[in-house]
Amino acid sequence: MASIFSKIVSGEIPCHKIAENEDFLAFLDAFPIAKGHTLVIPKKEIDYIFDLDETMYANLFLFAKSIVPALEKTVPCIRIGVSVIGLEVPHAHIHLLPLNSMADADFGTKVKMSQEELAELAAMIRYNM
Repeated sequence: MASIFSKIVSGEIPCHKIAENEDFLAFLDAFPIAKGHTLVIPKKEIDYIFDLDETMYANLFLFAKSIVPALEKTVPCIRIGVSVIGLEVPHAHIHLLPLNSMADADFGTKVKMSQEELAELAAMIRYNM
């Protein structure tokens, strides 16, 4: 069964896209814990990040790194945190989190953002890339 992220990749489910290439996709988390919370995924459905081959693993992180300057320019923060948990969706992914304190990395807390606000933020991040 396809993961929700595979359905996003195929276009079955919409997303607020930040960046994309042949192998990877970055989009805003629909239920962010911080403004600008971005998910970075391989387009190929692989459940566990440590099951990615070395090249795909390295390129996933390089793709994520390429998004950071635009996030920093768009969302005021001290730095962009990186989290890999891998329990909530059976598809390898990286969380990019704009952080101003450790409390901003609390996955139990959600930031309320409308679809319009997410769309506007995604457009601003893309503009700053």
